[in-house]
Amino acid sequence: MGLLAVLVAAAPASAAPRLRAFDSCAALVRYASAHAGAARPLPGPVAGPVAPTAQDAPGAERAGDDVSTTNVQEAGIDEPDVVKVDGGRLLAISDGVLYAIDARAATPRIAGSLALPPGAGHELLVRDGRALVIAAGAGGDRPVPLPRPVDRPGAVAPEILPWTPTTILAELDVRDPAAMRVVRTETVDGRAVGARLRGATARVAIASPLSVAADPAARERLVGCRQVRRPARFAGSGLLTVLTIDLERGLPAVDADAVAADADTVYASARALYVATHRWDPGATATRTEIHRFDATAGDATRYDASGAVEGSLLSQFALSEHDGALRVASTRERDAIVTVLAPRDGRLAELGRVEGLGPDERIRGVRFLGDVGYVVTFRQTDPLYTVDLSDPARPRVAGELKILGYSAYLHPVGDGRLLGIGQDTTPEGRTLGAQASLFDVSDPAAPRRLDQRRLGDGAWTPVEGDHHAFLWWPAARLAVLPVGDRGASSALGLRVGASALAEAGRVAAPQGASFARATVVGERLFLLAPGAGVQVAALGSLAPGAWLALTPPSG
Repeated sequence: MGLLAVLVAAAPASAAPRLRAFDSCAALVRYASAHAGAARPLPGPVAGPVAPTAQDAPGAERAGDDVSTTNVQEAGIDEPDVVKVDGGRLLAISDGVLYAIDARAATPRIAGSLALPPGAGHELLVRDGRALVIAAGAGGDRPVPLPRPVDRPGAVAPEILPWTPTTILAELDVRDPAAMRVVRTETVDGRAVGARLRGATARVAIASPLSVAADPAARERLVGCRQVRRPARFAGSGLLTVLTIDLERGLPAVDADAVAADADTVYASARALYVATHRWDPGATATRTEIHRFDATAGDATRYDASGAVEGSLLSQFALSEHDGALRVASTRERDAIVTVLAPRDGRLAELGRVEGLGPDERIRGVRFLGDVGYVVTFRQTDPLYTVDLSDPARPRVAGELKILGYSAYLHPVGDGRLLGIGQDTTPEGRTLGAQASLFDVSDPAAPRRLDQRRLGDGAWTPVEGDHHAFLWWPAARLAVLPVGDRGASSALGLRVGASALAEAGRVAAPQGASFARATVVGERLFLLAPGAGVQVAALGSLAPGAWLALTPPSG
């Protein structure tokens, strides 16, 4: 049974009008058939939940002020990760097993473990003793029905895809670390593009092909076809579904909203969820990015609100940022970079203004929006850091520019008008020399300057360049911690960030064959996760290594 029969039917018929809806399942089939082949194929249709079990779990206390949280883009909007803190417990995923570590004990210890449902890339969101785990399923080779017109009116001829990716959703009770359990699981066909948690409300974006079930018995249940919305302009042959999950109630989802569109990148503000996809249409002279906005102000529902597009492609979720109701978008075109400002207007994300010409013949390598200012790093041979004044959304403008060698792929605010950049040092010809950290003074947007630079090792690299969750900033100690790989060895590097200089606070070597992926603070200790191996405890002040906790899968 397809998504339309199970999830879309959950959308209330009384929902406010939202752009264009299909007036029948036949119209949906015609739409999908007409656009077949117009865009790249996406994973299979989302199926219904399976094997619900047991009841909801009550909550537990939250983490204190001396505990770090996942490094996220927007304060108060949590993102899935392999490490979370719930109360005084550190919850870490390694090789498909969830471990609970008593991080407050005089000698930290593993207090319990739980084998997670089979899958890959497990990540979790946690709130008050409840956890939602999201993983990629094994998929399958069962036939996948796709719409195709045939002679008999209303009939659908199946087309076979060889593989159907699936997503596993699991609700966990983690109140008692010694007795953690899987409360419910759901398997949906399709690819989880991203998820966010605000308060007790989790939203999970699923991408799948726009298709209906070929089984005539199942077709009778496709009344939800009329709840599927579509942008005014064709946005891909996929189906984007946003599941709204109340962690206080657990699975299944309390709401599902569907749009006929592809999906690649997820960004969330306090009021909205945005899903974007990079598109290239045959015969087109340029690429564009389609963006879809969902109203996320209600705790028990998500409502498709508007769609729009910008020229070029996005680097990552950091290319999107909402501020005072306007969405700022940094994108790379064929010959330069641009920043476009959009706002919802009558079902569209209408352009308010744009600034062009950033980094001629270069690509965006790093971007961060903070308040009324955007910071855009482009790179080909040198590293122009542009500051963009966005105080007037209708007239964004480049306020300042700094050209230096290398580039910063990740930018993090460290207070007092300072930015810490993590990226690569390069030669004047653009050849990378190894990971570096740069401290920028951006207190005057018209005159950004680099105060200090520290090479992290010849040929060194850090996953922070592509994964911001690997970066830890602990303001109380002015300490940044990041994993670094250099000549086959892995370590966690601590950098002390001063007003005008960077200083190494210490390094913790990972065991041979292991690599650190995350750093978390609990009290006066640092916990460094090496997936597949263990957790290294270190002193927060000096990074002096302490206990090593081996992560051993539970027997049986």
